[in-house]
Amino acid sequence: MKNPLENLHLTLLIGLVLAVIALLLLHPGDAFSGQWWQFFFRWLHVLAGILWIGLLYYFNFVQIPSMPKIPDEHKPAIGKVIAPNALFWFRWAAAATVLLGLITAGANEELDGLLFAEGKRTIGLGMWLALIMAFNVWFVIWPNQKRALGIVEADADAKKRSARTAMLFSRTNTMLSIPMLYCMVAQQNIGG
Repeated sequence: MKNPLENLHLTLLIGLVLAVIALLLLHPGDAFSGQWWQFFFRWLHVLAGILWIGLLYYFNFVQIPSMPKIPDEHKPAIGKVIAPNALFWFRWAAAATVLLGLITAGANEELDGLLFAEGKRTIGLGMWLALIMAFNVWFVIWPNQKRALGIVEADADAKKRSARTAMLFSRTNTMLSIPMLYCMVAQQNIGG
């Protein structure tokens, strides 16, 4: 029998089953109540956010600094296989994080935080930072990465400029992720 951990989809399915078991053992009376659904969307928001920010940090802490050290003959493996796949999950995790965050904020009556309402300024600032970051992902980083990676036609100079622009906006998002994460955690723990 093959090890189930060798298959990503099976690994994720087992993780989901374990989460359901935890729910049934630890919170059986709360399952599927209104409060549970609020928690559930927050949990999905956090999972998507971990994927998004994890990939952002992978790009900035691992891939970008490592590229100059990789021999030219090996770079196509990154540019043609790894980076496009990572960018797929990166941009869709950003979209899911924002969507699930808005659902969570709506369920918790925090959407007025976007207007920096009293007691919700911290979460409001975090939401705005996340929205700016998601905008950068979809409308700056991804279009420039498509040119830099040759997914869309571009000459060598345009590829170089696009790679630099994508990197700078990725670094901008890395910088913004620090206060954004602070705001997201601080709202629940020290208020707004």
